[in-house]
Amino acid sequence: MEMDMAFQDTTKRLSCVAAVALSLAACSDMSATQQRALTGTTGGAAGGALIGAIAGNAAMGAAIGAGAGLAGGMLYDYHKKGEESAYQRGVQEGQR
Repeated sequence: MEMDMAFQDTTKRLSCVAAVALSLAACSDMSATQQRALTGTTGGAAGGALIGAIAGNAAMGAAIGAGAGLAGGMLYDYHKKGEESAYQRGVQEGQR
């Protein structure tokens, strides 16, 4: 019985490591906007699932968290694009 539990624990850990490795590899071809949206969505879903589990409905929490995380990721992307635009305008002004 103890060996089965140890095997299950090891299997779960290896599955988590594989999932993280695959998700990181999948992000290599994405644009900065796509990466920010995905990061916000997954982070929001994880946080929402955690809060939802405490409140009694992890799936609902994950769905709400994913939506909020996506919105946050897109707002952050909008902010970063504005910074880049301002930087480029400054560079152009400095070259005159």
